[in-house]
Amino acid sequence: MMTPEEIFQQHLAPTSPFPLGIHIDHARGVYLYDTNGKRYIDLIAGIGVASVGHQNPVVVEAIKKQLDKHAHVMVYGEYIQDSVNGLAAKLASLLPPSLNTCYFVNSGTEANEAAVKLAKRSTGRHKIISFLKSYHGNTQGSMSVSANEVKKQKFRPLIPGVEFIEFNSVEALGAIDMQTAGVIIEPIQGDAGVRISSQEFMTALRKCCDETGAKLIFDEVQTGMGRTGKLFAFEHYSIAPDIITLAKGLGGGLPIGAFVASHEIMQLLADNPMLGHITTFGGNPVCAASALATLNIISEPAFLEAIEPKGQLIEQELQHPEVKVIRRKGLMLAVELENENKVNRLIKYCLEHGVIIYWFLSTRNSFRISPPLTITEGEIKEACGIIKKGLNNL
Repeated sequence: MMTPEEIFQQHLAPTSPFPLGIHIDHARGVYLYDTNGKRYIDLIAGIGVASVGHQNPVVVEAIKKQLDKHAHVMVYGEYIQDSVNGLAAKLASLLPPSLNTCYFVNSGTEANEAAVKLAKRSTGRHKIISFLKSYHGNTQGSMSVSANEVKKQKFRPLIPGVEFIEFNSVEALGAIDMQTAGVIIEPIQGDAGVRISSQEFMTALRKCCDETGAKLIFDEVQTGMGRTGKLFAFEHYSIAPDIITLAKGLGGGLPIGAFVASHEIMQLLADNPMLGHITTFGGNPVCAASALATLNIISEPAFLEAIEPKGQLIEQELQHPEVKVIRRKGLMLAVELENENKVNRLIKYCLEHGVIIYWFLSTRNSFRISPPLTITEGEIKEACGIIKKGLNNL
């Protein structure tokens, strides 16, 4: 009989030669437990997915209640389902009036692909502007508007008509013109190592899109759902996008994504051609129930107000001679070390000592911290103490 490790290695397709390989038994709050009973403080939350902690009892109860009613009953867009309706209405109540119509999908990359389609459909144009060091997903369309050429070159040809410009450069925005269908941007670049855009840049970007008619797409797959200390990162800049994409922390642990725009332009996906965008599993009622329960928790003002102080505490606790810089907004952090080798050694040390930190895809001299937003001060101090011991041993 094959061991679980052998099955994992032989019957599950790999993503890299070096998976972490923890055999998970169960998870609660900020903790993961392996089959040997070892406990890990999870400072990654499944890359920002377990936003309200693993097995949050409110979320679990919502999932169970929906499962007692029904799971999948039809493809997206045909039946009226209470959990899906409730999630759409809640999101609309929390977003600006111009972002009032949701389309639910299964993941962030799907949301971004659909948002680009919507920009093309609503403008009749084909040119897409994206940014150097951006990451929007790994399917063909999302990869086309992501900037990491090393990740892309083996999969070309990709979608034509995409132009990459410098992030956070007002001068570079001159590339947005009357042929531009849409501009897709992470308000804070995640894979680039938490690169935070300036107010000047964001104001100028909104102005350029207004002047040219290009649709401004904010990819908030990583930055949404309270991760930066506000429910949506665009709230830091006092502007709003034409289309916003969400996923990761939205589902509270279950797979769901969304793209949200105005009712007016969303109607274009239903006609000429009809079924301009379709999905079988998008808007799954169980995932929607989980997302609604999660959103109800995160959107409470007191919950949001607690996020930035927690981020400040992590930044304070990780001051160390080995740390070159910490880039942070809320509980979205990149901690930069001297080189990739030191990052690798630190991740290994922390794993051995019960703390999970993780890499960025493209920024290999930094490690990622994105814990459940429910993490406590005591849990932060315990985890950071172990990280500092690891830094001492580099």
